[in-house]
Amino acid sequence: MFIPGMRRAAVGLTALAVAAFGAVATSPEQADARPKPVDVTLLALNDFHGNLEPPSGSSGTIAGQTAGGVEFLATHLAELRAAAKKKNTITVAAGDLIGASPLLSAAFHDEPTIEALSMAGLDYASVGNHEFDEGAAELLRIQNGGCHPVDGCVDGTPYRGAGFQYLSANAFKTATGKPLMAPYAIHKVQGVKVGFIGMTLEGTPQIVSQQGVAGLSFADEADTANRYARELRRKGVEAIVVLLHEGGTQAATGGINDCVGMTGPIVDITNRMDPSIDVVVSGHTHQAYNCDINGKLVTSASSFGRLVTDIDLKIDRHSGDVVSAAANNVVVTRDVAKDPRQTALINRYKTVLGPVAGRQVGVTSQAITRSQETLFGTSLGESPLGNLIADAQLAATDDEQNAVAAFMNPGGVRADLDAGPVTYEEAFTVQPFANNLVTLDLTGAQLYCVLEQQFVTGRTLYPSATVGYVVDPNGTTGTVAEPCAGTRVVRGSLTLGGTAVDTAATYRVTVNNFLAGGGDGFSALTAGTNLVTGQIDLDAFVDYLTAQSPVSAPTLDRIRTTAEVPAA
Repeated sequence: MFIPGMRRAAVGLTALAVAAFGAVATSPEQADARPKPVDVTLLALNDFHGNLEPPSGSSGTIAGQTAGGVEFLATHLAELRAAAKKKNTITVAAGDLIGASPLLSAAFHDEPTIEALSMAGLDYASVGNHEFDEGAAELLRIQNGGCHPVDGCVDGTPYRGAGFQYLSANAFKTATGKPLMAPYAIHKVQGVKVGFIGMTLEGTPQIVSQQGVAGLSFADEADTANRYARELRRKGVEAIVVLLHEGGTQAATGGINDCVGMTGPIVDITNRMDPSIDVVVSGHTHQAYNCDINGKLVTSASSFGRLVTDIDLKIDRHSGDVVSAAANNVVVTRDVAKDPRQTALINRYKTVLGPVAGRQVGVTSQAITRSQETLFGTSLGESPLGNLIADAQLAATDDEQNAVAAFMNPGGVRADLDAGPVTYEEAFTVQPFANNLVTLDLTGAQLYCVLEQQFVTGRTLYPSATVGYVVDPNGTTGTVAEPCAGTRVVRGSLTLGGTAVDTAATYRVTVNNFLAGGGDGFSALTAGTNLVTGQIDLDAFVDYLTAQSPVSAPTLDRIRTTAEVPAA
């Protein structure tokens, strides 16, 4: 970091030298003899989500190319290191390396992903919200090693832990106020120090099950970064990089190395960061961008290992500060040789997984996607696959618990279903969280409040076929404190099974345990009573696919607008 007073001090020193010893030579040869900056390369990724094998469909393409797969990722990383000075290369990640993973990783509690990324040379990673899916104790096991406390070492071999360091600066143990894991790391390269601060988004408790964040509190991202930046500088570190699992979105016209119309939390967070912070490697939004925000280099490498961000730093040998920083998002193409060690790892786990993954559980008559329809200009409408899952959850609880409606959160639908046979592995990829279904009592008035809260959170709950209601685009939106004050849902329009909902009556409604605990900001659901926990959501989905095959995409007519249904 440039300190204004330093230039004045240097000028004064030169004047004294001239007075004492005469003119000081400043020939080009002498200028060139001054120590050159140290070149440091950062190779960054984010939101890998256990995608050891190349993702399929749209999730496996980017910038017009098929991309991803850890066998290819490892090769690209090795080639990028070779192109730079290998000893000057540091490989980092910005969270969500695990969680919401395909079956090949998730069946083994994501140990295969940690082993693969360790083998690929990862050095440091921030935690993301999905690192907390199974709670703090499991995250510490993932870091330190040891068999799973319930399932043991599923593949029959010891789990040795991560070969890289997870950093978690803003997740604190509530009881002690101490960080759950190391908040930062210092890496030396040719005599200069580079500091890495790792964090997840402050809002992690709102998007992770309450069991996952039990006993933890999460602090503001910018405040935390500034706090530890000061601590790093006290230790002589001037080159500071933040690995942050929070991000933004650029306009649709922007390419993977652009920064067009950047919006989202990362903009405000970066603007509030101390000037001593040089680079922010971000994630969470699964977007690709390459930005200069308030004089800081801010990057993101999309998701699923489809990109690697190649960041070039020049660090002054004397001051230790970053002189320049530039980045390039590189596509992880599949036209390179596969890393044989990664291939061996994948094959070993596929053998252990056995025939379970390939078991056919149903058939679809057409592709069923998770994409949302547009609702008054925004992607807040229904989803074919989301509606199908809600139907499956209702079918699993209508007899057992007398449920009359079910709702599914959009973030829990992780992949599309292609047309044709559906395997267990494909169904798992759609619903990988192993949430339990919860059936609870809500009054009609509480149901209206839940639906109004959709417009506060910016997330649509996918409804079962029994649900119908009308949205007024000109209605008012409630607030976080008073979501029920909104008037987006036309009163009197909500029906269950074709019958208008009575605000004073009580109805049995099914959601997953994540939503029942107020996940995704749906705090209104925590008012439910007489909760009964049912089967795993994936099991309900598989049962429904089997029973209803061939399955077609549901009609998107459960949420309508006042333009479609004029007021009486």
